[in-house]
Amino acid sequence: MSSENTSIQMFGIKTPIIREGDDIVQILYEALEEAGLVPIDGDIFVLAESAVGTSERRVVKLASVTPGERAKVLGEKYGIDPREMELVLHECDEIFGGVPGAALTITKGVLAPNAGIDASNAPEGYVILLPEDPQKSSGIIRSRLEQRYSCRLGVIIGDSRTQPLRLGCSGIALGVSGFIPVEDARGTNDIYGKPLRITYKAVADNLVSAAELLMGEAGERIPCVLIRGAPVCMINEPYDMPTIPMEGCMYFGNIIKGRPEDKNCKKNI
Repeated sequence: MSSENTSIQMFGIKTPIIREGDDIVQILYEALEEAGLVPIDGDIFVLAESAVGTSERRVVKLASVTPGERAKVLGEKYGIDPREMELVLHECDEIFGGVPGAALTITKGVLAPNAGIDASNAPEGYVILLPEDPQKSSGIIRSRLEQRYSCRLGVIIGDSRTQPLRLGCSGIALGVSGFIPVEDARGTNDIYGKPLRITYKAVADNLVSAAELLMGEAGERIPCVLIRGAPVCMINEPYDMPTIPMEGCMYFGNIIKGRPEDKNCKKNI
Protein backbone atom coordinates (compact mmCIF):
# COMPACT_ATOMS: atom_id res chain seq x y z
CA MET A 1 0.00 0.00 0.00
CA SER A 2 1.27 3.48 -0.80
CA SER A 3 2.76 5.49 2.05
CA GLU A 4 1.00 8.52 0.51
CA ASN A 5 -2.39 7.23 1.66
CA THR A 6 -3.50 9.41 4.57
CA SER A 7 -7.03 8.11 4.99
CA ILE A 8 -7.19 5.53 7.78
CA GLN A 9 -10.38 4.07 9.22
CA MET A 10 -10.78 2.00 12.37
CA PHE A 11 -13.72 -0.22 13.27
CA GLY A 12 -14.12 -1.69 16.74
CA ILE A 13 -15.41 -5.28 16.53
CA LYS A 14 -17.63 -5.99 19.52
CA THR A 15 -18.04 -9.65 20.48
CA PRO A 16 -19.63 -11.75 23.19
CA ILE A 17 -17.36 -12.56 26.13
CA ILE A 18 -14.74 -14.99 24.84
CA ARG A 19 -14.45 -18.16 26.91
CA GLU A 20 -11.77 -20.81 27.18
CA GLY A 21 -11.55 -22.90 24.02
CA ASP A 22 -13.82 -20.65 21.95
CA ASP A 23 -13.02 -20.44 18.24
CA ILE A 24 -11.97 -16.79 18.09
CA VAL A 25 -11.94 -16.71 14.29
CA GLN A 26 -15.50 -18.04 14.08
CA ILE A 27 -16.51 -15.40 16.62
CA LEU A 28 -14.91 -12.76 14.37
CA TYR A 29 -16.81 -14.06 11.34
CA GLU A 30 -20.10 -13.63 13.17
CA ALA A 31 -19.17 -10.26 14.70
CA LEU A 32 -18.11 -8.86 11.32
CA GLU A 33 -21.35 -10.01 9.73
CA GLU A 34 -23.39 -8.45 12.52
CA ALA A 35 -21.46 -5.19 12.10
CA GLY A 36 -21.95 -5.25 8.33
CA LEU A 37 -18.21 -5.26 7.68
CA VAL A 38 -16.55 -7.18 4.86
CA PRO A 39 -12.71 -7.18 4.95
CA ILE A 40 -10.88 -5.96 1.84
CA ASP A 41 -7.29 -6.11 0.62
CA GLY A 42 -4.87 -4.43 3.02
CA ASP A 43 -7.12 -4.51 6.09
CA ILE A 44 -5.30 -5.13 9.39
CA PHE A 45 -6.90 -6.98 12.30
CA VAL A 46 -5.58 -6.05 15.75
CA LEU A 47 -6.50 -8.65 18.37
CA ALA A 48 -6.13 -8.33 22.13
CA GLU A 49 -3.69 -10.85 23.58
CA SER A 50 -6.10 -11.65 26.43
CA ALA A 51 -8.80 -12.69 23.97
CA VAL A 52 -6.41 -14.88 22.00
CA GLY A 53 -4.91 -16.32 25.18
CA THR A 54 -8.36 -17.18 26.51
CA SER A 55 -9.37 -18.91 23.29
CA GLU A 56 -6.11 -20.91 23.48
CA ARG A 57 -6.97 -22.06 27.03
CA ARG A 58 -4.19 -19.99 28.60
CA VAL A 59 -6.42 -19.26 31.61
CA VAL A 60 -5.17 -20.40 35.01
CA LYS A 61 -7.10 -20.74 38.26
CA LEU A 62 -4.90 -19.26 40.99
CA ALA A 63 -6.22 -21.75 43.54
CA SER A 64 -4.61 -24.51 41.47
CA VAL A 65 -1.12 -22.97 41.77
CA THR A 66 1.25 -23.92 44.58
CA PRO A 67 3.91 -21.24 45.00
CA GLY A 68 7.50 -22.22 45.66
CA GLU A 69 9.81 -20.52 48.13
CA ARG A 70 11.24 -18.08 45.58
CA ALA A 71 7.74 -17.07 44.48
CA LYS A 72 6.80 -16.40 48.11
CA VAL A 73 9.87 -14.24 48.69
CA LEU A 74 9.48 -12.25 45.47
CA GLY A 75 5.72 -12.00 45.91
CA GLU A 76 6.20 -10.39 49.31
CA LYS A 77 8.94 -8.12 47.96
CA TYR A 78 6.84 -6.79 45.09
CA GLY A 79 3.37 -7.05 46.62
CA ILE A 80 2.21 -9.76 44.22
CA ASP A 81 0.08 -12.79 45.06
CA PRO A 82 2.70 -15.56 45.45
CA ARG A 83 0.61 -17.86 43.25
CA GLU A 84 0.72 -15.30 40.44
CA MET A 85 4.42 -14.80 41.15
CA GLU A 86 4.93 -18.52 40.61
CA LEU A 87 3.34 -18.18 37.19
CA VAL A 88 5.53 -15.15 36.43
CA LEU A 89 8.63 -17.23 37.22
CA HIS A 90 7.39 -20.02 34.96
CA GLU A 91 6.50 -17.73 32.03
CA CYS A 92 9.32 -15.18 31.96
CA ASP A 93 12.87 -15.43 30.67
CA GLU A 94 14.39 -13.12 33.30
CA ILE A 95 13.37 -10.88 36.23
CA PHE A 96 15.21 -7.61 36.72
CA GLY A 97 13.41 -6.05 39.68
CA GLY A 98 10.10 -4.35 40.11
CA VAL A 99 7.86 -1.92 41.95
CA PRO A 100 4.87 -2.57 44.22
CA GLY A 101 2.42 -4.61 42.18
CA ALA A 102 4.68 -5.42 39.24
CA ALA A 103 7.83 -7.44 38.58
CA LEU A 104 9.88 -6.27 35.60
CA THR A 105 10.58 -9.21 33.28
CA ILE A 106 11.83 -10.11 29.86
CA THR A 107 9.16 -12.39 28.39
CA LYS A 108 9.10 -13.65 24.81
CA GLY A 109 11.88 -11.21 23.99
CA VAL A 110 10.30 -7.98 25.27
CA LEU A 111 9.97 -6.09 28.54
CA ALA A 112 6.75 -7.09 30.26
CA PRO A 113 5.45 -6.43 33.76
CA ASN A 114 4.53 -9.69 35.48
CA ALA A 115 5.41 -11.67 32.33
CA GLY A 116 2.36 -10.20 30.60
CA ILE A 117 0.01 -12.10 32.93
CA ASP A 118 -3.35 -10.36 33.04
CA ALA A 119 -5.96 -10.48 35.78
CA SER A 120 -8.21 -7.94 34.09
CA ASN A 121 -10.86 -9.36 31.77
CA ALA A 122 -10.38 -12.73 33.48
CA PRO A 123 -12.96 -14.43 35.72
CA GLU A 124 -12.61 -13.82 39.45
CA GLY A 125 -9.76 -15.90 40.86
CA TYR A 126 -8.20 -16.53 37.43
CA VAL A 127 -5.45 -14.94 35.35
CA ILE A 128 -4.71 -15.06 31.63
CA LEU A 129 -1.26 -15.90 30.32
CA LEU A 130 0.11 -14.55 27.06
CA PRO A 131 -0.52 -16.76 24.01
CA GLU A 132 2.08 -19.52 23.90
CA ASP A 133 3.38 -18.39 20.49
CA PRO A 134 1.82 -15.07 19.38
CA GLN A 135 3.66 -15.13 16.06
CA LYS A 136 2.32 -18.57 15.18
CA SER A 137 -1.17 -17.63 16.36
CA SER A 138 -1.24 -14.49 14.20
CA GLY A 139 -0.33 -16.57 11.16
CA ILE A 140 -3.05 -19.15 11.79
CA ILE A 141 -5.71 -16.48 12.33
CA ARG A 142 -4.61 -14.58 9.21
CA SER A 143 -4.72 -17.74 7.07
CA ARG A 144 -8.28 -18.53 8.10
CA LEU A 145 -9.46 -14.95 7.61
CA GLU A 146 -7.89 -14.76 4.15
CA GLN A 147 -9.48 -18.04 3.11
CA ARG A 148 -12.86 -16.81 4.27
CA TYR A 149 -12.74 -13.38 2.64
CA SER A 150 -10.46 -14.08 -0.37
CA CYS A 151 -8.22 -11.07 0.16
CA ARG A 152 -4.81 -10.17 1.56
CA LEU A 153 -5.00 -9.27 5.23
CA GLY A 154 -2.72 -8.55 8.15
CA VAL A 155 -3.11 -9.71 11.75
CA ILE A 156 -1.53 -8.35 14.91
CA ILE A 157 -1.78 -9.82 18.38
CA GLY A 158 -1.23 -6.81 20.59
CA ASP A 159 -0.88 -5.87 24.24
CA SER A 160 -0.57 -2.66 26.22
CA ARG A 161 2.59 -1.53 27.99
CA THR A 162 3.77 1.46 29.96
CA GLN A 163 6.69 3.47 28.60
CA PRO A 164 9.75 4.47 30.67
CA LEU A 165 9.01 7.54 32.81
CA ARG A 166 5.54 7.98 31.30
CA LEU A 167 2.13 7.49 32.91
CA GLY A 168 -0.35 5.43 30.92
CA CYS A 169 -0.26 2.56 28.46
CA SER A 170 0.40 2.38 24.74
CA GLY A 171 0.38 -0.58 22.37
CA ILE A 172 2.95 -3.22 21.53
CA ALA A 173 2.74 -5.97 18.92
CA LEU A 174 3.54 -9.47 20.19
CA GLY A 175 2.91 -11.32 16.93
CA VAL A 176 2.38 -10.07 13.38
CA SER A 177 1.46 -11.76 10.09
CA GLY A 178 0.86 -10.38 6.61
CA PHE A 179 2.90 -7.18 6.60
CA ILE A 180 6.30 -5.81 7.62
CA PRO A 181 5.99 -4.79 11.29
CA VAL A 182 9.09 -2.56 11.48
CA GLU A 183 10.17 -0.52 8.46
CA ASP A 184 13.73 0.68 7.95
CA ALA A 185 13.67 4.44 7.38
CA ARG A 186 17.44 4.85 7.31
CA GLY A 187 18.67 6.69 4.24
CA THR A 188 15.42 8.57 3.68
CA ASN A 189 15.61 12.35 4.01
CA ASP A 190 13.96 14.65 6.53
CA ILE A 191 12.21 17.89 5.50
CA TYR A 192 15.58 19.60 5.18
CA GLY A 193 17.10 16.87 3.02
CA LYS A 194 19.23 15.37 5.78
CA PRO A 195 19.39 11.54 5.65
CA LEU A 196 18.07 9.61 8.63
CA ARG A 197 20.76 7.44 10.20
CA ILE A 198 19.12 5.27 12.90
CA THR A 199 15.35 5.57 12.47
CA TYR A 200 13.07 2.55 12.15
CA LYS A 201 9.28 2.91 12.05
CA ALA A 202 7.46 0.73 14.57
CA VAL A 203 4.50 0.20 12.25
CA ALA A 204 2.84 -2.67 14.11
CA ASP A 205 3.29 -1.11 17.56
CA ASN A 206 1.80 2.15 16.31
CA LEU A 207 -1.22 0.34 14.89
CA VAL A 208 -1.79 -1.42 18.21
CA SER A 209 -1.59 1.93 20.01
CA ALA A 210 -4.23 3.33 17.67
CA ALA A 211 -6.45 0.29 18.16
CA GLU A 212 -6.15 0.60 21.94
CA LEU A 213 -8.18 3.82 21.73
CA LEU A 214 -11.19 1.74 20.67
CA MET A 215 -10.43 -1.45 22.57
CA GLY A 216 -10.07 0.25 25.94
CA GLU A 217 -8.74 -1.47 29.05
CA ALA A 218 -11.94 -2.37 30.91
CA GLY A 219 -15.36 -3.76 29.99
CA GLU A 220 -15.72 -2.47 26.43
CA ARG A 221 -15.85 -6.01 24.96
CA ILE A 222 -13.99 -4.89 21.85
CA PRO A 223 -11.20 -7.48 21.56
CA CYS A 224 -10.58 -6.69 17.88
CA VAL A 225 -10.15 -3.58 15.78
CA LEU A 226 -10.15 -3.62 11.99
CA ILE A 227 -7.85 -0.93 10.55
CA ARG A 228 -8.40 0.06 6.93
CA GLY A 229 -6.06 2.20 4.83
CA ALA A 230 -2.96 1.80 7.00
CA PRO A 231 0.24 2.58 5.05
CA VAL A 232 1.86 -0.83 5.47
CA CYS A 233 3.92 -3.08 3.22
CA MET A 234 1.93 -6.28 2.76
CA ILE A 235 3.85 -9.57 2.42
CA ASN A 236 2.91 -13.24 2.15
CA GLU A 237 5.95 -14.88 3.71
CA PRO A 238 6.48 -15.17 7.49
CA TYR A 239 8.28 -12.23 9.09
CA ASP A 240 9.19 -12.43 12.77
CA MET A 241 8.93 -9.41 15.05
CA PRO A 242 12.46 -7.94 15.17
CA THR A 243 14.11 -7.35 18.53
CA ILE A 244 17.46 -5.95 19.61
CA PRO A 245 19.89 -7.18 22.28
CA MET A 246 19.77 -5.50 25.69
CA GLU A 247 23.21 -3.98 25.14
CA GLY A 248 21.97 -2.17 22.03
CA CYS A 249 18.83 -0.77 23.64
CA MET A 250 19.14 2.94 24.44
CA TYR A 251 16.97 2.57 27.55
CA PHE A 252 17.67 -0.87 28.88
CA GLY A 253 21.33 -0.91 27.93
CA ASN A 254 21.92 2.07 30.21
CA ILE A 255 19.72 0.75 33.01
CA ILE A 256 21.73 -2.44 33.33
CA LYS A 257 24.98 -0.44 33.45
CA GLY A 258 23.83 0.97 36.76
CA ARG A 259 24.12 4.77 36.64
CA PRO A 260 24.02 7.70 34.20
CA GLU A 261 27.10 9.42 32.82
CA ASP A 262 26.30 12.61 34.74
CA LYS A 263 23.47 13.00 37.26
CA ASN A 264 23.74 16.79 37.11
CA CYS A 265 23.67 17.19 33.34
CA LYS A 266 21.47 20.31 33.47
CA LYS A 267 24.17 22.12 35.42
CA ASN A 268 26.56 21.55 32.54
CA ILE A 269 24.35 23.22 29.93
